[in-house]
Amino acid sequence: MKTLLLTAVLAATVLSVNARNDKSRGYPITPVPFTSVKVWDNSFWGQRLETSRKVTIPLAFSKCESEGRYKNFERAAHPSDKYDVGKLMPYPFDDTDVYKTIEGASYILQTYPDKQLKQYMDSILDIVAAAQEPDGYLYTARTQNPEHPHPWSGATRWSEEENLSHELYNLGHMIQGAIAHYQATKSRKFLNIATRYADCVCREVGPKPGQAHVVPGHQIAEMALSELYVVTGNRKYLDEAKYFLDYRGKTKIRQEYSQSNIPVTQQSEAVGHAVRATYMYAGMADVAALTGDTAYIHAIDRIWGNIVSKKLYITGGIGATSNGEAFGANYELPNMSAYAETCAAIGNVYVNYRLFLLHGESKYYDVLERTLYNGLISGVSMDGGGFFYPNPLESMGQHQRQPWFGCACCPSNICRFLPSLPGYVYAVRNKNLYVNLFLSNTSHVNITGKNVIISQNTQYPWNGDIVIRINGNKAGQFALKIRIPGWVKGHPVPSDLYEYADHKRMSYKITVNNRQVPAALTPDGYYTISRKWKKGDRVQVHFDMEARLVRANNKVVADRGQVAIERGPVVYCAEWPDNAFNIMNVLLNQTPLFTSGTIPDNQFIADSLKDKLTLYKDQSLKTLTTQAQTLAYDSTGNLTVRNVSLKLIPYFSWCQRGSGNMKVWIPQDLKATRPSVPATLASVSKIASSTPSRSLSSIADGLVPADENDRSIPYFHWWPKQGTTEWITYTFPEERTIQTSTVYWYDDQPWGGCKVPENWNIQYMDQHQQWQGVKHADHYPTLKGQPCTVEFDPVKTKVVRINVKQPKKYSCGLFEWSVN
Repeated sequence: MKTLLLTAVLAATVLSVNARNDKSRGYPITPVPFTSVKVWDNSFWGQRLETSRKVTIPLAFSKCESEGRYKNFERAAHPSDKYDVGKLMPYPFDDTDVYKTIEGASYILQTYPDKQLKQYMDSILDIVAAAQEPDGYLYTARTQNPEHPHPWSGATRWSEEENLSHELYNLGHMIQGAIAHYQATKSRKFLNIATRYADCVCREVGPKPGQAHVVPGHQIAEMALSELYVVTGNRKYLDEAKYFLDYRGKTKIRQEYSQSNIPVTQQSEAVGHAVRATYMYAGMADVAALTGDTAYIHAIDRIWGNIVSKKLYITGGIGATSNGEAFGANYELPNMSAYAETCAAIGNVYVNYRLFLLHGESKYYDVLERTLYNGLISGVSMDGGGFFYPNPLESMGQHQRQPWFGCACCPSNICRFLPSLPGYVYAVRNKNLYVNLFLSNTSHVNITGKNVIISQNTQYPWNGDIVIRINGNKAGQFALKIRIPGWVKGHPVPSDLYEYADHKRMSYKITVNNRQVPAALTPDGYYTISRKWKKGDRVQVHFDMEARLVRANNKVVADRGQVAIERGPVVYCAEWPDNAFNIMNVLLNQTPLFTSGTIPDNQFIADSLKDKLTLYKDQSLKTLTTQAQTLAYDSTGNLTVRNVSLKLIPYFSWCQRGSGNMKVWIPQDLKATRPSVPATLASVSKIASSTPSRSLSSIADGLVPADENDRSIPYFHWWPKQGTTEWITYTFPEERTIQTSTVYWYDDQPWGGCKVPENWNIQYMDQHQQWQGVKHADHYPTLKGQPCTVEFDPVKTKVVRINVKQPKKYSCGLFEWSVN
């Protein structure tokens, strides 16, 4: 993603005040580059860096091969009107999987030199370079067959950029990958490719006569061009980035989805596609830092306030709805249908990182840390081989980790983010050294041109003890600024969106060489110790770390009457493998007591990867256990109660031992409970389908949508099948007489791929094992979000089938199907 300084995530580092291109401007705080921070292997983050290096990045490269990403470039080097680009290339942004994986591999290369990896990337770049057109344009979705490009691409360059072509999105990821590759290898091979495409864009897109007056349909080029300006010193790239921002809301397409409804400096609410939004906010920060345009900063500050006070999940995830992968309304934070895309979590980190670099306040790192330990790393399995696209906070088994996706933005984004993580640990401003994240490492830090060697030794996030050592100091006196996390100070987030409900008060203690020293918790949220540090000085930090109960603002309807449990920066959840009862029926005690335990890391690692991922051996996750009750109605309708022991695991580790029930928010008030109900004919039946799926059981769980927009309950669908006739059967334990059937259809239009069916019908199996249609069915409704009931002549059978004709180019799905 960024330049040498930029380690972790965006151009923030390269945009520091020492950027050679504009010494008068830039971020006032300079991150310590990730190349200067050596994370210890046998640590929480050391494990994840090993996983990224040994599993995730090799997997991504292999998927680029097997899924045809390289073939797109090869065909573009030899265009043909015979290529059906829409079939050969699912999405016009598939090129970015290559760019992002190269970016992540380049970060790894700087930490773990690998000649073979370097040569492999060089061979890929030969393929990429051959696809570039003479004027620098590089967009394989068009170049493979210029006369008939990808359906999303438009007939001419840039004509569909503000809709779906993603030409400028591809440029952004190309630039960021090229800068990382340049810093890792000192080779300009990829950088020259990216610069030529950027030059093409600067010539053809802009406000001047004869240029295409468009802005990115999917933002990221704003960040990337700012970084390219820092690397090359060519002002036109910064000017182009600023044009993209200044003209947003002024071109032909104006919509909330892409944050183009109003000019960016007038915006105050986070709306639309969450990834697009955060990439734009990060770009605004970069351009503001380089140009001094404070209007951008004021807008980002307002939007940030809206997110953390009304639109942030307890896990740090953002983007509540699958409708447009977007932010919802204020306080709209559903759990089971939460989208909370992994890419959006990464974008949330980018924004908070930049706001810290602008303002220097710890509250931005409080949000960053919450996102990092929960809603971000939940997007990749601990063994690096399984991914989530959405990261819901509740599940009934309909969510599964996947080894890859057709739209693979999240796996490739994880590839590039995790290796850059060490660059988020420290930052410097004048003679102040910020300690922002707590992880075992040894680092070389530049303070006013002088070298300081600093290390941390800690088991964080499993305990709150950190030992910071000064292993060398040529800078003399400087201030060590240690972030005191919000969770220690009694604030889950820097707003009233969440609050602790257990009335506990955590404390902290910091000593130097076992003595109290003159220091203070300054208004910026840092415990600041200023002294002339000597080699061997030892700073001991202790944060009380206990299980805490969190309640959401009562305006968050989905969380009313429930609590979340967290310990330190880690949010916990209840999951099916650890509890021999249905966790969906649980009621937490009013004053719960928690005991901590452990569970071996290896339980979450695929057997095929255990020998490769040696750092997980003999390591454990911290668990929590408390007493609770389960509620159920018996066959007579009376409510019954059973005492149980409820075990909780870190949220980031869920769905790594199979799919099943999971909950983050646990009912503590009776009104929020969901007692189990007596069995229905559907729930006791054996269910089969034309397309087997683990989510099939959801159609008989008794849960129905509140309205046509409700996505908070489980559902089953036949995606990606389209236009076909599909079926589901119920096989009863014994023959039963039925005469009605009710369906709740799943329809995620206009954004998704499922619609109500073209038509449907009910059949039963007769005594000769033949399918027969039910007689005198009154009608087969296809209403969205409503019960669609058909009545027919009574029939005695043991097997009933629903046949569904899917619309052309769409799939169908069901929330619930009952028979009576």
